[in-house]
Amino acid sequence: MLTVYNMYKHVFLTGPPGVGKTTLIQKAIETLKASGISAEGFYTEEVRQGGRRIGFDVVTLSGKQGPLSRVGSGTEAGAQRRECRVGQYVVDVESFERLALPVLKSASSGGGTEKMVCVIDEIGKMEMFSQAFIRTVRQMLDAACTTVLGTIPIPKGKPLGLVEEIRSRRDVKVFNITKENRDSILEEIVTTVQNCRK
Repeated sequence: MLTVYNMYKHVFLTGPPGVGKTTLIQKAIETLKASGISAEGFYTEEVRQGGRRIGFDVVTLSGKQGPLSRVGSGTEAGAQRRECRVGQYVVDVESFERLALPVLKSASSGGGTEKMVCVIDEIGKMEMFSQAFIRTVRQMLDAACTTVLGTIPIPKGKPLGLVEEIRSRRDVKVFNITKENRDSILEEIVTTVQNCRK
């Protein structure tokens, strides 16, 4: 069974919105860190106001937080340049890049003999407004010193280039998360990540 895991360098979770991908990523990171494995990266988190979702924040594993998107027309500065929108959300590309890119570059520079685990939650429409992010993710996937643990959306509508590249890579293990398996799949995800680092 180990030989199957060893062909993978990266692990991605996919599934419908709200199924628990981010929660699984957070639990996997806790387990990996408890076993002495270093991790860098970010996840996205809903921002709610009065019980209503008003956007998403980027949260780095070191605790820095900032806006990824908000409902509405954006800031005054946003009105001066082309707005990046996904449905009702205006994406703050500058804020995203300011938080996400430094942690991704830090993780990909590695430094030690052990592969660093880099969390990218998620690689979706909002994040892909950043060309620098797309370039950085591609570099990380090809780097020898990094194992990416990330999330990608399920195929829906127009295919997203980078997401389809990731899905079709032979060195990527994709776990399809469902309500039925989300409570029992954590151990398999963690074991796969541990074996990707060998």
